[in-house]
Amino acid sequence: MPFGPLTLSPACPMSPVEPPAVEASGVSHRYGKVAALSEVSLSIPAGTMTAFVGHDGVVEGNIHAERQVLVSKGGRVSGDVVTKEAIIGGTVTGSIQASERVEVQTTATVHGDIATPRILVHEGGEVNGNVRMGNPSAGASQPAGAKPNSAGVSDRKSAIQ
Repeated sequence: MPFGPLTLSPACPMSPVEPPAVEASGVSHRYGKVAALSEVSLSIPAGTMTAFVGHDGVVEGNIHAERQVLVSKGGRVSGDVVTKEAIIGGTVTGSIQASERVEVQTTATVHGDIATPRILVHEGGEVNGNVRMGNPSAGASQPAGAKPNSAGVSDRKSAIQ
């Protein structure tokens, strides 16, 4: 088993106290001499979702997470991200829509539009697209002919063509 002991606990509707939907404890993994995970514990309550793209991890497709999406340094996402909070340390090729905030770290590159009420771009972080701030669900004015993509972000290329 590559990750050590892992316990999954399905949610039980009969229980008076809702157990976590997923629970893992004591997870460790090494790549040669490098410890990728060391005694990590995780508990995700039923009805919530968290997405994490680790170092050198790749996701091809859209990510929809209720609370947070974290793309670490070296991680890559090719698709749209929709969440409350997005913390980007790797590369995202696609739009990001966050209902609370987006953080673009020093090692991050975003090739796509961002819609969020708050954004933090660290020195060295790159955003190659449009940034729309304020209430992302509010119908902000779009350029004539622009079509919103799956994250509700205006596609200026369609307005120009």
